[in-house]
Amino acid sequence: MQSSSSSVNSKPLRKVIIPVAGLGTRVLPASKAIPKEMLPVVDKPVIQHVVEEAAAAGFTDIILVSRSGKSAIEDHFDVHYELEAELARKNKDAILASVQSTLPAGVNISSVRQAKALGLGHAVLCAAPLIGDEDFAVILPDMLIPTPAKQESDLSQMVAAYKAHGCGQIMVEAVPEDKVERYGIVDCNGESPAAGECADIIGMVEKPKPADAPSNLSINGRYILPARVMELLVDTQPGAGNEIQLTDAMANLIAEGGKLMAYTMCSKSYDCGNKAGFLEANIVYGLEHPETKDSLRALLANII
Repeated sequence: MQSSSSSVNSKPLRKVIIPVAGLGTRVLPASKAIPKEMLPVVDKPVIQHVVEEAAAAGFTDIILVSRSGKSAIEDHFDVHYELEAELARKNKDAILASVQSTLPAGVNISSVRQAKALGLGHAVLCAAPLIGDEDFAVILPDMLIPTPAKQESDLSQMVAAYKAHGCGQIMVEAVPEDKVERYGIVDCNGESPAAGECADIIGMVEKPKPADAPSNLSINGRYILPARVMELLVDTQPGAGNEIQLTDAMANLIAEGGKLMAYTMCSKSYDCGNKAGFLEANIVYGLEHPETKDSLRALLANII
């Protein structure tokens, strides 16, 4: 059920934080020397899919929260003069265009360091100097959310909800009840908004036991947050896993009278932070890619 709020948010929304400092332990040994965000889904690394998603939703400033050993991510979005010159010399125009468009037009990328792995909330707080007093988005690079052909992405729809309702939005997805302890779970006071709809959040909890979960609506790695959340993170104490949780700061925002809404996604997410989700994403994206869809479909039919 949608909120009856008629306020319209006219604040600029242009900055998105992407935390990329994780070790990628769930996909070892593949991530031993290569950042997990650089693992390819078909012909693009995971991080490029996420940056393109953000750009398509109107974000122009990408802030990577990184650490040592992750320079390959920044290099991927930089100019590679030697490679481009060689492709141009060999008249490989299509490949050259793909190399030159790794960073969408009009998008800027900057990065800050997270010296210690102290949780998602801490990673977001590391970007505070670049956020200032603006509302901002957070995208987790592990989660890929494909957009069906000729449809608007879930992130774009969530941006529209943010502007229409004048408050922060959290993307959610229903999960089996026996898996709620893997996620942050929202409480919409018994409401379960339909796909593409949103409802007020009255509370949330990080990785609850099934018996303690207020719903089965999991936070799905896409957030649009008011600037106040960044201020609250400064005083947020370590919570679940002895880490500074973004969920706790958002819960504190609600407790002090702030407003957040849960936006239920229309598509389906694929967690590329684990082996099964990574393989699923490659199959789903591979079945849409013009160079791979026919051979992959034939292979799957043969296997089945």
